[in-house]
Amino acid sequence: MSGFSGFFQTKSSFLNNYDYYYSLLEKMHYTQSHRGDAKDAMLLTANCGLAHNHFSTETDHKSVFKPFTRRLYGKTFHIAFAGEFYNMNTLKKGLTDFTFDTDTEEEVLLYGFLQYGTEFFKEPEGVFSFVLLEEDEQRLYMVRDGFGCKPLFYTHINDTIVFGTELKALLAHPYVNPVLTQKGLNEIFSLGPARSLGCGVFENIYEVKPGEWICASPYGLYSENYWRIKAKPHTDSYEETVSKTNELLKDAIRRQCSHKGSIGALLSGGVDSSVVTAVGAKYLSEQNESLKTFSFDYQDNAEYFESNAFQPSMDRPFVDIMAGALGTNHKYLECTQDTLFHHLKDSVLAHDLPAMADVDSSLLYFCKQVKKDADIVLTGECADEVFGGYPWFHREDLLKADTFPWTMSLEPRTRLLKKDFMDALSMEDYVQNAYHKTLQQIDYLPSESDTDKAKRRNGYLSLYWFMVTLLNRMERCSAQADLIARVPFADRNLAEYIYNTPWDMKQRGGVTKNLLREAFRGIVPEEVLFRKKSPYPKTYHPAYENLLKYSLQEIITDTASPLHHFIDTNALSVFMNEKKNLGAPWYGQLMAGPQMMAYLIQIDFWMKEYKVKISL
Repeated sequence: MSGFSGFFQTKSSFLNNYDYYYSLLEKMHYTQSHRGDAKDAMLLTANCGLAHNHFSTETDHKSVFKPFTRRLYGKTFHIAFAGEFYNMNTLKKGLTDFTFDTDTEEEVLLYGFLQYGTEFFKEPEGVFSFVLLEEDEQRLYMVRDGFGCKPLFYTHINDTIVFGTELKALLAHPYVNPVLTQKGLNEIFSLGPARSLGCGVFENIYEVKPGEWICASPYGLYSENYWRIKAKPHTDSYEETVSKTNELLKDAIRRQCSHKGSIGALLSGGVDSSVVTAVGAKYLSEQNESLKTFSFDYQDNAEYFESNAFQPSMDRPFVDIMAGALGTNHKYLECTQDTLFHHLKDSVLAHDLPAMADVDSSLLYFCKQVKKDADIVLTGECADEVFGGYPWFHREDLLKADTFPWTMSLEPRTRLLKKDFMDALSMEDYVQNAYHKTLQQIDYLPSESDTDKAKRRNGYLSLYWFMVTLLNRMERCSAQADLIARVPFADRNLAEYIYNTPWDMKQRGGVTKNLLREAFRGIVPEEVLFRKKSPYPKTYHPAYENLLKYSLQEIITDTASPLHHFIDTNALSVFMNEKKNLGAPWYGQLMAGPQMMAYLIQIDFWMKEYKVKISL
């Protein structure tokens, strides 16, 4: 796990006040110490400060902990990098003009940049964000991977660029303040826990978009989108498509099984995690290694579980089948209601924003437990976005919706808010603007029917909104636990191929995710392969809801709570005391009544902890 932070001055030098700027860089570096606390990992040049967070362990394959520095062709270059490339060998083979001294992504990046310029940024396959400084030219490049698996925030104030892997690093800089304008408030209350691409929520804070590079220089900022998914004709037959799907996903899983240290897999007993686990276990066994597997649940959940359309079955029986079939070293992890509740605040600190309530806090807790036994885990995350597993890919009402299909109505949110606050935000307009702005980026094939276009639309929305939210969740939770989480389904080659596969192949016979299931017949047991979708587990224990009610009641009786600026306390009291429909989510498939209470608790804590100011 790694990260970086720093600042870049386009028109003046830091060296006239070296001690001040070095201590400022140290302060930013410290905020991300959970991503790495290697010593002497900072660099201050005449106009740029770079701090690299990285753990220097014996099992680490890196030999570079400081920002990477090289002087070539009479010029000096510096790189700070987070993440990993999965096609390192291929990239190296294409850089025949250079001799490699290290086995690092930084060296590959530099040589690739020197040979091909910014065109090289589209070549790496993996999860990454980085900054590359051309010191002599006074140019700083900020780059992020195609699906935004690794974060990179920045702000441009006067002539200074401040950047970092996490928002907290930026907020340590005296130029940066945690201010919410109408835009930021809408991101939290109208779209949250999703977030518009490129938006850092706080005023004047942005995020490098997935597949984008930005160049900062004395002439200003220039940005370019180097990759995004596009519509292309699909020419393979059904049989060829099944075979190629198998090959692409196996290749993604195998490449992500490379490691130094212990490797595991998060196994829910659903088709997605089972495919990843089965392929990963076989590959590792061929290397005379074994795969550890982990499953999650909540204390006494079997007693209180309520089957519904979004979560039809519990995971344990299917986990047992898979663990038995594969013979993995399996561990069943369990979370108490108290632990789940208390990690709500920890998940805010991991994101620097309100997150996916207990859907997020539980993952954070489980990542901490997994880290005790593994350094890296494979996950089945993102298969539904890629292969079309959600209801909005096949339900007619959701295909016809003129809004984000995972939040069909704002009513569960607006019913709790003050009218003047809602009017000031123009929430419906904000959501519609964000939605239609995304639609403008989608291209279609002339041959596509209206239904095919609707499914492509929901596929694009899922990849660049819903999937990005889940990737953020996985990245922040795993990073906070110093655990490396890998997501083979977010492989760019696989996603692009499946995105352009016709829907009559993806859902042949009316079977959701048929293509994935057919591609792995004989590899995953039939009862698991054709299990009806059941998402990430959540608690149904009434004790958890009672903890939320008690906490939220304390918050709204405190007149100093920031929630009083937004919440209609009478409406909230009615909501807290009514019976919750656990199968009616207000975001995605898991966030129902209890999660609304938990989300408000996170907002209250976040605004207090980060001393958030409102500017409306």
